[in-house]
Amino acid sequence: MKKFLRRLAVVAMVAGLFPCGGVLRAADDIHIALLTHDSLTSTMRTLHAARKVIKRQHQQVTFHHFLVRDDVHDNLAIADSINRVKPNVIVTVGSSATEFAQTNFPDVPVVFSAVMYPVMSGFVESLHKPGANITGSSLNIPVDVQFKYFKKIVPDLKDIGVLYTVNTASLIPSAKVVAKMAGLNLVALEVKDVKDLPAALDSLATTVDGIWGVADPTLFDPRSTRYILLNTLRKGIPFMGFSRHVVESGALFALDFDYKAIGLQAGAIANRVLGGESPGRIPVTLADVLWFHYNEKTAHHINVKIPEELVAVAKEVYR
Repeated sequence: MKKFLRRLAVVAMVAGLFPCGGVLRAADDIHIALLTHDSLTSTMRTLHAARKVIKRQHQQVTFHHFLVRDDVHDNLAIADSINRVKPNVIVTVGSSATEFAQTNFPDVPVVFSAVMYPVMSGFVESLHKPGANITGSSLNIPVDVQFKYFKKIVPDLKDIGVLYTVNTASLIPSAKVVAKMAGLNLVALEVKDVKDLPAALDSLATTVDGIWGVADPTLFDPRSTRYILLNTLRKGIPFMGFSRHVVESGALFALDFDYKAIGLQAGAIANRVLGGESPGRIPVTLADVLWFHYNEKTAHHINVKIPEELVAVAKEVYR
């Protein structure tokens, strides 16, 4: 009987290794569709990091890279190609690629990366409970961290201003709570029309010690951005930008993202999904590795001294 059971076990093992006409398959192959909308260095850096983390845990993975375009007809062909791949998970970089994936593949788990404001963009219900079949790594920098840096640079900071539109209105209530916990008073003014920007900025200038910039696509178009930077400089108001590009243009400082770290987070989330977890129950991650950028010329002009501890770790200094 024991000999028979051993033979039966061997037969079962062989059947598992050769399930399809004698083809060796130690594990099911995994197919992952990678979606991007551009080939920027930041995008490729994010993508490479995500691939590395996934490959480390899943040796039998095959990656299929697709470049989402703005042309509807091209994208229909891309969607067909992705369907033929039958991906286990779709990993996206950026909002455009994420929107494409969410729209065209509602039944395939989607792990996004490098997305700003995923809740406001309509990708997830909340950061903690994304819901549906999607989650990922965002570019959101915790507000308390942003205010912490602001207070280091402007020690007497008490009243902090922010301009917003209907696009970013949902960010304000929670930001006010965070500001209060940090011992700050957040003065928020809504700009309903771009023509109201000068009056709103003048109003803030008389009541706040610094202005916090949020990445509002309507408020910060090229023309409005130039106006805000020029007038905060003239009025001597410290302005915290939302990217290194804004600092390069004249903002006092900003925190920027390490895109490799964003990709590592996305890859780790994808592994959890491949392990059987529901994307909708995996919280969206926030940027956890940050770079500090400041404008030395602006600091000198408005008489602000950047602390030596921040000068020492600055990723970029614009002069």
